[in-house]
Amino acid sequence: MQKSTHKFYMRRCLQLASKGLGLTYPNPMVGCVIVYEGKIIGEGWHQKAGEAHAEVNAINSVKDKSLLPESTMYVSLEPCSHYGKTPPCTDLIVKMNIKNVVIGTIDFNSEVHGKGIEHLQKKGCNVTVGILEKKCRTMNKRFFTFHQKKRPYIILKWAETKDGFIFPEKEIIKNRKPIWISNTYSLQQVHKWRTEEQSILVGTSTAIADNPKLDARNYFGRNPLRLVIDKDLKIDDHFNLFNGKIKTIIFTQNKTNSNFKNVVYKSIDFTKNVAKQICNYLYDIKIQSVIIEGGTKTLQSFIDENLWDEARVFTGDHFFKKGIKSPEIIKKRVHTTEIPSPKGLMNKNILTIFSND
Repeated sequence: MQKSTHKFYMRRCLQLASKGLGLTYPNPMVGCVIVYEGKIIGEGWHQKAGEAHAEVNAINSVKDKSLLPESTMYVSLEPCSHYGKTPPCTDLIVKMNIKNVVIGTIDFNSEVHGKGIEHLQKKGCNVTVGILEKKCRTMNKRFFTFHQKKRPYIILKWAETKDGFIFPEKEIIKNRKPIWISNTYSLQQVHKWRTEEQSILVGTSTAIADNPKLDARNYFGRNPLRLVIDKDLKIDDHFNLFNGKIKTIIFTQNKTNSNFKNVVYKSIDFTKNVAKQICNYLYDIKIQSVIIEGGTKTLQSFIDENLWDEARVFTGDHFFKKGIKSPEIIKKRVHTTEIPSPKGLMNKNILTIFSND
């Protein structure tokens, strides 16, 4: 079969896999299609951790199982060969006598990492690996970063004015109503991003200035784990972060017990690398991704330690002239998108994505 044909069906696998974004943690996103004589007769994706994997769902969707021995299975990620919450997918593939398996990329999780491919080959399967490999790896950039770099995938996000400020000076705040750099559409986009990541982090100044909820109320989906850096426990306990609705971890310098529902205090050493300590802790509790939303000091600390993977920066129409400068970042610009302002308003946003690839 031609490589271009393999790519066609692998693209469909990626489309299916993307349906699991934000839902499969700690598992990867995987899509699978089964093809017989040039037609897709079955397809599936991994929908939620603990539930059936993509290969199982695809096989179950095939109405005539007698066609499987003459079919080709396409799957975006190497099938597992170990027991977890579900049995090995490789065992089912062999049991159903599927002879041809095309795989997008190897699974770099140490529990798999080539073992699934080896098992299939030993059982007589014809295995092809590396179709749209880069795209298949990008699909699971969070999963692969976690297992290869031993830290979560880190997304930086902030909004800045045209003159490079993230927050106005205090005098401007006193004399005016709140000034929003982001517009309504940008805010909804941010809430969508929150549903896609496992956790969200802010520093003390942002928590005090904005009293944020750090939830995804403007978009359908799950809320991320809330993370807050509060060295001296300055944040008022009447703030939204203590509302008990979402689990919240507060990084502080002193050990303390929590009197609040869903709030946990984690003691770290602020004389050492705070960003690295947070990454290590998140790795230990199996958090694969974090979106960091401010402020400048917190964002810059991760930038300076090179502990980030991408940055998403909104630029609004405002000029502050004075205030808190936005973080400094010099990396590859991936793309820029214009986000129009809601009807009748003047605040158009430009979204720029930076990569630390």
